[in-house]
Amino acid sequence: MEPKVICVLVMALALALSSLAQSEGETCQVHPDSRSNCGYSGITETECERKGCCFDNKVVGVPWCFYPEPVGDPADEEC
Repeated sequence: MEPKVICVLVMALALALSSLAQSEGETCQVHPDSRSNCGYSGITETECERKGCCFDNKVVGVPWCFYPEPVGDPADEEC
């Protein structure tokens, strides 16, 4: 196979796996104040995502590499 074809297949697989992981009950839509650090100072986006964590460096002063938030049924939560 040509290197370009392999690259496209790898990218498609990565996208499919990332969407599958999020559909299994976790989301990266975590309020910045609620983030739990999953990395270390200077961690790259690739290293963070390899750990199964979320990466968002748009907000200063909060963890950029953080654990995803479990998605649950709101009816299961207590007030």
